[in-house]
Amino acid sequence: MSTKKKEDPRAIRSKKMFKNAVFSLLAENLEVSQLTVQKIANRAELNRATFYLHYEDINDLLRQIVHEIFDDLSMKIEPILHEKSILEQEQLITFLNYIYDYRKIFAVLVEKKGFKKHLFNLIKSTIEARRIARNIESTRDVVSVDIIASSLLGIIMWWIEDGIQYSSEYIAGQITSLYKRRHL
Repeated sequence: MSTKKKEDPRAIRSKKMFKNAVFSLLAENLEVSQLTVQKIANRAELNRATFYLHYEDINDLLRQIVHEIFDDLSMKIEPILHEKSILEQEQLITFLNYIYDYRKIFAVLVEKKGFKKHLFNLIKSTIEARRIARNIESTRDVVSVDIIASSLLGIIMWWIEDGIQYSSEYIAGQITSLYKRRHL
Protein backbone atom coordinates (compact mmCIF):
# COMPACT_ATOMS: atom_id res chain seq x y z
CA MET A 1 0.00 0.00 0.00
CA SER A 2 1.40 3.35 -1.03
CA THR A 3 1.82 6.07 1.55
CA LYS A 4 2.36 8.76 -1.07
CA LYS A 5 0.57 11.93 -0.06
CA LYS A 6 -1.91 13.34 -2.56
CA GLU A 7 -0.91 16.79 -3.81
CA ASP A 8 -3.07 19.70 -2.68
CA PRO A 9 -5.37 20.91 -5.50
CA ARG A 10 -4.27 24.49 -4.77
CA ALA A 11 -0.65 23.51 -5.37
CA ILE A 12 -1.61 21.81 -8.64
CA ARG A 13 -3.51 24.93 -9.71
CA SER A 14 -0.63 27.26 -8.77
CA LYS A 15 1.92 25.17 -10.64
CA LYS A 16 -0.32 25.14 -13.71
CA MET A 17 -0.67 28.92 -13.51
CA PHE A 18 3.12 29.37 -13.27
CA LYS A 19 3.66 27.02 -16.21
CA ASN A 20 1.07 28.85 -18.31
CA ALA A 21 2.68 32.16 -17.35
CA VAL A 22 6.04 30.92 -18.68
CA PHE A 23 4.39 29.79 -21.93
CA SER A 24 2.61 33.12 -22.26
CA LEU A 25 5.80 35.13 -21.68
CA LEU A 26 7.77 33.01 -24.14
CA ALA A 27 4.97 33.35 -26.69
CA GLU A 28 5.61 37.10 -26.58
CA ASN A 29 9.16 36.36 -27.79
CA LEU A 30 10.65 36.99 -24.39
CA GLU A 31 14.01 35.24 -24.12
CA VAL A 32 14.47 32.64 -21.37
CA SER A 33 17.30 34.77 -19.96
CA GLN A 34 14.79 37.62 -19.54
CA LEU A 35 12.42 35.56 -17.40
CA THR A 36 12.31 36.64 -13.78
CA VAL A 37 10.39 35.22 -10.86
CA GLN A 38 8.56 38.55 -10.59
CA LYS A 39 7.50 38.52 -14.27
CA ILE A 40 6.30 34.94 -13.99
CA ALA A 41 4.45 35.60 -10.72
CA ASN A 42 2.82 38.75 -12.10
CA ARG A 43 1.66 36.93 -15.24
CA ALA A 44 0.32 34.05 -13.14
CA GLU A 45 -1.38 36.57 -10.85
CA LEU A 46 0.31 34.93 -7.88
CA ASN A 47 3.03 36.18 -5.59
CA ARG A 48 6.73 35.40 -5.38
CA ALA A 49 6.28 33.55 -2.08
CA THR A 50 3.92 31.12 -3.80
CA PHE A 51 6.50 30.63 -6.55
CA TYR A 52 9.16 29.73 -3.98
CA LEU A 53 6.80 27.29 -2.25
CA HIS A 54 6.91 25.18 -5.40
CA TYR A 55 10.24 25.92 -7.08
CA GLU A 56 13.80 26.66 -6.02
CA ASP A 57 14.31 29.08 -8.90
CA ILE A 58 13.44 29.63 -12.57
CA ASN A 59 15.72 26.78 -13.65
CA ASP A 60 13.83 24.41 -11.35
CA LEU A 61 10.53 25.52 -12.93
CA LEU A 62 11.94 25.08 -16.44
CA ARG A 63 13.37 21.67 -15.52
CA GLN A 64 9.96 20.54 -14.27
CA ILE A 65 8.29 21.85 -17.42
CA VAL A 66 10.79 19.92 -19.56
CA HIS A 67 10.19 16.71 -17.57
CA GLU A 68 6.45 17.16 -18.00
CA ILE A 69 6.87 17.72 -21.74
CA PHE A 70 8.90 14.53 -22.12
CA ASP A 71 6.44 12.56 -20.02
CA ASP A 72 3.64 13.80 -22.28
CA LEU A 73 5.65 13.08 -25.43
CA SER A 74 6.40 9.57 -24.20
CA MET A 75 2.68 8.98 -23.68
CA LYS A 76 1.99 10.28 -27.21
CA ILE A 77 4.69 8.03 -28.67
CA GLU A 78 3.74 4.84 -26.82
CA PRO A 79 0.78 3.96 -29.11
CA ILE A 80 2.95 4.56 -32.19
CA LEU A 81 5.26 1.77 -31.06
CA HIS A 82 2.60 -0.89 -31.46
CA GLU A 83 0.49 0.30 -34.39
CA LYS A 84 0.93 -1.32 -37.77
CA SER A 85 -2.26 -0.05 -39.34
CA ILE A 86 -3.71 3.14 -40.76
CA LEU A 87 -3.86 4.48 -37.19
CA GLU A 88 -0.09 4.91 -37.35
CA GLN A 89 -0.54 8.13 -39.34
CA GLU A 90 -3.08 9.41 -36.80
CA GLN A 91 -0.69 8.64 -33.94
CA LEU A 92 2.07 10.59 -35.68
CA ILE A 93 -0.30 13.51 -36.19
CA THR A 94 -1.22 13.43 -32.48
CA PHE A 95 2.48 13.54 -31.60
CA LEU A 96 3.09 16.44 -34.01
CA ASN A 97 0.01 18.28 -32.76
CA TYR A 98 1.51 18.19 -29.27
CA ILE A 99 4.71 19.73 -30.59
CA TYR A 100 2.69 22.32 -32.49
CA ASP A 101 0.68 23.26 -29.39
CA TYR A 102 3.90 23.89 -27.46
CA ARG A 103 5.94 25.19 -30.41
CA LYS A 104 7.01 28.38 -28.62
CA ILE A 105 8.53 26.51 -25.71
CA PHE A 106 10.01 23.90 -28.07
CA ALA A 107 11.58 26.66 -30.16
CA VAL A 108 13.31 27.94 -27.03
CA LEU A 109 14.18 24.59 -25.51
CA VAL A 110 15.43 22.94 -28.70
CA GLU A 111 18.32 25.42 -28.66
CA LYS A 112 19.48 23.84 -25.39
CA LYS A 113 21.88 20.97 -25.96
CA GLY A 114 20.44 18.80 -23.18
CA PHE A 115 16.89 19.16 -24.46
CA LYS A 116 17.90 18.42 -28.03
CA LYS A 117 19.85 15.35 -26.91
CA HIS A 118 16.94 14.12 -24.81
CA LEU A 119 14.53 14.58 -27.73
CA PHE A 120 16.97 12.79 -30.05
CA ASN A 121 17.21 9.86 -27.59
CA LEU A 122 13.40 9.70 -27.32
CA ILE A 123 13.06 9.54 -31.11
CA LYS A 124 15.88 7.00 -31.39
CA SER A 125 14.44 4.70 -28.72
CA THR A 126 11.05 4.93 -30.44
CA ILE A 127 12.54 3.83 -33.75
CA GLU A 128 14.41 0.97 -32.07
CA ALA A 129 11.27 -0.17 -30.24
CA ARG A 130 9.24 -0.07 -33.48
CA ARG A 131 11.88 -2.17 -35.24
CA ILE A 132 11.81 -4.73 -32.44
CA ALA A 133 7.99 -4.81 -32.46
CA ARG A 134 8.03 -5.41 -36.22
CA ASN A 135 10.85 -7.99 -36.05
CA ILE A 136 13.11 -5.93 -38.27
CA GLU A 137 16.67 -7.10 -37.91
CA SER A 138 19.66 -4.82 -38.15
CA THR A 139 21.20 -5.41 -41.54
CA ARG A 140 23.26 -3.41 -43.97
CA ASP A 141 20.08 -2.58 -45.89
CA VAL A 142 18.41 -0.90 -42.91
CA VAL A 143 19.25 2.77 -42.53
CA SER A 144 21.04 3.53 -39.29
CA VAL A 145 18.76 4.44 -36.40
CA ASP A 146 21.03 7.40 -35.62
CA ILE A 147 20.65 8.77 -39.14
CA ILE A 148 16.87 8.43 -39.09
CA ALA A 149 16.57 9.92 -35.60
CA SER A 150 18.83 12.83 -36.60
CA SER A 151 16.81 13.53 -39.73
CA LEU A 152 13.50 13.33 -37.85
CA LEU A 153 14.87 15.70 -35.22
CA GLY A 154 16.00 17.98 -38.04
CA ILE A 155 12.54 17.90 -39.62
CA ILE A 156 10.91 18.74 -36.29
CA MET A 157 13.39 21.55 -35.61
CA TRP A 158 12.89 23.00 -39.11
CA TRP A 159 9.13 22.77 -38.70
CA ILE A 160 9.21 24.58 -35.33
CA GLU A 161 11.59 27.29 -36.50
CA ASP A 162 10.70 27.92 -40.15
CA GLY A 163 7.87 25.71 -41.38
CA ILE A 164 5.14 26.12 -38.80
CA GLN A 165 2.73 27.26 -41.53
CA TYR A 166 2.52 23.58 -42.53
CA SER A 167 -0.05 21.49 -40.69
CA SER A 168 0.73 18.47 -38.55
CA GLU A 169 -1.05 16.37 -41.15
CA TYR A 170 1.18 17.65 -43.94
CA ILE A 171 4.39 17.08 -41.95
CA ALA A 172 3.20 13.59 -40.92
CA GLY A 173 2.52 12.79 -44.58
CA GLN A 174 5.98 14.01 -45.58
CA ILE A 175 7.65 11.97 -42.83
CA THR A 176 5.64 8.88 -43.72
CA SER A 177 6.42 9.10 -47.43
CA LEU A 178 10.08 9.84 -46.73
CA TYR A 179 10.55 6.86 -44.43
CA LYS A 180 7.97 4.43 -45.77
CA ARG A 181 10.66 2.06 -47.00
CA ARG A 182 13.22 2.79 -44.29
CA HIS A 183 11.84 0.49 -41.59
CA LEU A 184 10.84 3.00 -38.96
